[in-house]
Amino acid sequence: MTVIRFQKYIAGFSVILLLAKLFAWYITNSVMVLTDALEGCVNVVAGFLGLYSVILAAKPRDTNHPFGHSKVEYLTSAVEGTLIMISAFVIMWEAGNEFLTPHHLQRLDTGLLVVVGCGLVNYALGKIAEQSGRKQNSIVLQAAGKHLITDGYSSLAIIVGMALLFTLELIPETKGRFLMLDSIVGIVFAVVILVTGYRVLRRSISGIMDEVDQALVQEVVVLLQESRQPQWIDLHNFRVIQYGNMLHIDAHLSLPRYYSVETAGKDIQHLSELINNHFGRQVELFVHVDACLPMQCRLCAQPNCGLRQADFEQQVVWNMENVWEDEMHRIN
Repeated sequence: MTVIRFQKYIAGFSVILLLAKLFAWYITNSVMVLTDALEGCVNVVAGFLGLYSVILAAKPRDTNHPFGHSKVEYLTSAVEGTLIMISAFVIMWEAGNEFLTPHHLQRLDTGLLVVVGCGLVNYALGKIAEQSGRKQNSIVLQAAGKHLITDGYSSLAIIVGMALLFTLELIPETKGRFLMLDSIVGIVFAVVILVTGYRVLRRSISGIMDEVDQALVQEVVVLLQESRQPQWIDLHNFRVIQYGNMLHIDAHLSLPRYYSVETAGKDIQHLSELINNHFGRQVELFVHVDACLPMQCRLCAQPNCGLRQADFEQQVVWNMENVWEDEMHRIN
């Protein structure tokens, strides 16, 4: 299923679930259910924002957006994270007021059934969305999935709280004595929601600021080192940026100085195919080819070189610490 189609399902289900949660809140007047309903409001906004972003991100690059439109996913995810955090503060406010002046609840049994159904749908949809987002490298789907999963866990805790409160209200000796439990559960899960919103917002800001994805860069560097050819003498000024499902890689590669443009082009093509085959996504590779220098002979493993001025000693092993440097490596 495509990202756009999946996001349409998320947006559609979010509206249906919101209406169900608002109904449950209306009949119960419970802060716990209000917590779920506010989460549902955020889901609706995030669902349609996400749909807009994946449609825009799918557009091909143009003269105004030479790197494509995929960064819009970070922006919409940042909005979603902010909305999640705002909803948490609203829940805290309402729960605090309710804690000070608790009131009797009603029809908890019907509300409980509605919340159970919504929670199951949210969790299932969230797991599928998160897995699909990882598979298709969509930050929007991953953010939506995490949010829906958290919503599902929140619903589970709310279900436990409502069931406990419903049971206590049935017992004459405890009826009306534990109404503050409604507010306490709401406050606890407002904190959980707040942390989730912060994580979504933090990741989005990292993407907007082109913060290095250490795990991704490490994976690319290990791949190149393990597949290294003797003529790939040196790799430096190496950068990796991920925009949606695309990788943009910049690097300087030292090749034997007697190579023709055609021969060097074949090595660049080999690099591109190697990375594309490994990651299963589109890679935009910008490689500046450097002609090797005499000082690099000692770290060059290329056999039968008629221009060699020093015996080969050892290669520089490419790793996270040395490939980003903006100068050729050498043996001191």
